[in-house]
Amino acid sequence: MPLPADELLQGTLDLLILRTLSREPMHGWAVSHRIQEISKEALRVNQGSLYPALHRLEEEGLIEAEWGISELGRRAKFYEITAAGRRQLARESATWRKFAEAVQLVLQFA
Repeated sequence: MPLPADELLQGTLDLLILRTLSREPMHGWAVSHRIQEISKEALRVNQGSLYPALHRLEEEGLIEAEWGISELGRRAKFYEITAAGRRQLARESATWRKFAEAVQLVLQFA
């Protein structure tokens, strides 16, 4: 059963976006599709959550945007992670791993 993005913590959505963009620049729809694909359809990021997050990350200097042409020949905004975004991704990834490990411990032994 897919988990809608509005049930994800804001920081988790930011982490997913930064991680997705760490491999290559992408336009918004491609980011959403890639997260859904990699999560084996478990995570779905709708436009109402995705674009505000992309704009917020851009305002914070964690990603940059540039207009380009999509693979379908349409004009689209492509997002790319910045050096500050890579540092933030490393911090958030470490925090997420610690949190996931702690939850796993509780699930195993509670």
